[in-house]
Amino acid sequence: MIRKIQKTFALSEKGAGDLVRAVLWTIAANLSLMLPVALLVNVLMHLTEAIQKGRNPAAGIWGYTAIGVFLSALIYLVHHFQYGSLYVATYTESAQRRVTLGEKLRELPLSFFGRRDLSDLTATLMADCSSLEQAFSHFIPQLFGTILSTALIAVGLLFFDWRMGLAVLWVLPFSALLIFGSRRLQDRFGTRSILTKRAATDGMQELLETVKDIKACNQKETYLYGLQKKLHRAESAAIHSELATGIVVTSAQAFLRLGIATTVLVGIRLLVAGQISLTVFLIFLVVAAQIYDPLNICFMNLAATFNAKLQIERMRAIEEEPVQTGTKHFAPKRYDIVFDHVRFAYKEDEGVLKDVSFTAKQGEVTALVGPSGGGKSTAAKLAARFWDVNGGRVTLGGVDVSTVEPETLLKNYAIVFQDVVLFHDTVLENIRLGRRDATDSEVLAAAKAAQCDDFVQKMSAGYQTVIGENGSTLSGGERQRISIARALLKNAPVILLDEATASLDVESETAVQQALSELIQNKTVLIIAHRMRTVLGADKVVVLADGKAVEAGVPAELLRQDGTFRRMVSLQSENQNWALQGKR
Repeated sequence: MIRKIQKTFALSEKGAGDLVRAVLWTIAANLSLMLPVALLVNVLMHLTEAIQKGRNPAAGIWGYTAIGVFLSALIYLVHHFQYGSLYVATYTESAQRRVTLGEKLRELPLSFFGRRDLSDLTATLMADCSSLEQAFSHFIPQLFGTILSTALIAVGLLFFDWRMGLAVLWVLPFSALLIFGSRRLQDRFGTRSILTKRAATDGMQELLETVKDIKACNQKETYLYGLQKKLHRAESAAIHSELATGIVVTSAQAFLRLGIATTVLVGIRLLVAGQISLTVFLIFLVVAAQIYDPLNICFMNLAATFNAKLQIERMRAIEEEPVQTGTKHFAPKRYDIVFDHVRFAYKEDEGVLKDVSFTAKQGEVTALVGPSGGGKSTAAKLAARFWDVNGGRVTLGGVDVSTVEPETLLKNYAIVFQDVVLFHDTVLENIRLGRRDATDSEVLAAAKAAQCDDFVQKMSAGYQTVIGENGSTLSGGERQRISIARALLKNAPVILLDEATASLDVESETAVQQALSELIQNKTVLIIAHRMRTVLGADKVVVLADGKAVEAGVPAELLRQDGTFRRMVSLQSENQNWALQGKR
């Protein structure tokens, strides 16, 4: 049963056990509220019997008072344990759920993130988890607990007097049928509300990320008009969802209250006929007033319970994604990178690499060049197993990288990509990301080698300056140099450089290249560059075009051939003499 609950509600084993305990304590809490009714029954029977037999009605009343005090304490204790099983356990499980999802995302290949929208994943981790916190602390355990406790109470009522029991209970199945019969309708409106809200969130995030471009292109009014439409659709969908749920729930609650009317009518008829006593009649009236309240609350929250199913499915979809696995023991003697007839596509029938073979040897600099879209960046990422190939294989030191656990593999790589990612932290800690156990002096040495020291010393707090979200306070060149400092600090045997110096001016580029020349000694270096002054200094050039390695060799040899590489060098030389021609 625990495993089924785990799968149904996307819970851990402990979370599933806590849910079962929460349901059981909810049943106990609901039943405990009927104990005062039982005490009232006994008091009324005692008073009736005392009056009929002419005894003092006050005799024994202190005993009932003591029982009442005991029942109050018992009810408090039961609700105390219910609170712990509901709220404390739920928020503990919610924290664990976020950690589990984060760990799962860490193990997934980057192809997954290419298929999924970033804001959608953020919403799953934050908004969906928050919604499930409320569902599992307020809705789901109460729903199951109320259903089971009501079933037990119903058996007791029917056993006590089946006619009055039916008068109280007949409305329950019809009200439940009305709620559950409209589930598809509520699901449809609920799904639409979630999707339109997600689209509006995407639009807001896109606005924040592209506000400079929107203003520069004078598209503010056009973009805001489109965003307003998304917000209006989200608002409209939310209203329709709430309205549909409200109509169904209100109708079910109103129908439920008919039970009180039938209890009164049937009770009066039986009382007049002398088939029940006044005490029994009053007892069933009290029970009818008590038994409907938990069901009313459940009906109010049932739509949220239905929506929880949609959020659970989204989380389960992430949890069921296949992860990249492999050995955690990897210690090759050499670090040659070999592409052996590699095929790869981000989407089916859209091949990026079709049949690529080349070798990047240790101790050499291998440059990947070619036209845009030729597969250069893709090849570099495949070398680090950011994706797994569709055909052929990539090896490092003779070991297929797809057989090595990704984190173990990446310990051997220092990577500088054109799109630099920085954190809202100090300069010092952003560089230390390259090697977490590095001393401050080692971090400063790497920063100086990457030509960071000049601009960092001008900051208000030097290396302790917080650089904003993704380095928002820095220029593109400054961000790139911090990324290079990370790679210098890591000092890994394999170095991947994707346009590492593209954002630098000529003077900084020269200085950084000198630092890189020290870094790459006796290492496997794979670089992607468009500046021919960088490429011509490589030991080997591989030209990728249309997903294939069309040329490979020493730069001087390729220049003597009438091929793609020679044409690229020639075009770049011509571009150096290009100038804007204005009208006179």
